[in-house]
Amino acid sequence: MQVGIDLGSRTIKVAVVEDGRMIDYRIAESGFDPHGQALEMIKQYKPSKIVATGYGRHLAQKHFAHDVITEIKAHAIGARYHFPECTTVVDIGGQDSKVISLGANGSVVNFQMNDKCAAGTGRFLEIMATSLGFALDEFGPAALESDQEVAINSMRTVFAESEVVSMKNRGIPPKDVANAVHLSVVNRLTAMLNRVGFGESIVFSGGVARNPCIVKMLQERLDCVKVESPSAPDIVGALGAALYADRC
Repeated sequence: MQVGIDLGSRTIKVAVVEDGRMIDYRIAESGFDPHGQALEMIKQYKPSKIVATGYGRHLAQKHFAHDVITEIKAHAIGARYHFPECTTVVDIGGQDSKVISLGANGSVVNFQMNDKCAAGTGRFLEIMATSLGFALDEFGPAALESDQEVAINSMRTVFAESEVVSMKNRGIPPKDVANAVHLSVVNRLTAMLNRVGFGESIVFSGGVARNPCIVKMLQERLDCVKVESPSAPDIVGALGAALYADRC
């Protein structure tokens, strides 16, 4: 039994693999003590090896993990487990977004990562949802109800939030502003995809892959390209780390 653990900025994900097959997974908030939370999550297992990924991977290696793997490689491995033919991985987490291009054997050919600004990330969507009075799980469905396309010009979080406030003050319905926020994220994501290059099969991982509006907009923007997500997109990185542990 091997364990992969993804210590992200907002959540900790654990995946358990045995004989090359995922047999369990867990997701929890990082909280104020991510190290303690991580230990609590894995204590029920008796793994022969633990591999960590994510922002807190080096802290994990210092205390309990046997090895570490980059988020890029972890998501590539995890995505190929679910979709063996995928050519591109899109991951949007709490504090960053990534586009990863894969070779025929699943190796990473190229990637781009946005980790300098919250715009286009899960945190950005959370801030915008709060500003508009939506719970995060209501935000995507609300945007889907809009039939008006309104543009947000800035992708810097603080300026985008000012635009959102301005739209509200002009009487633009919240669902239409929500649609604009989602469109701005997809526009940024599409630009990253075009810079990196992508094939005919894209796997969408990370917590934002649960947002139905982002998925729909991305699929429409890419037209004939197939965008797929596993049932638990949040744990793709942890799964990749566990599979790496299983192979090494």
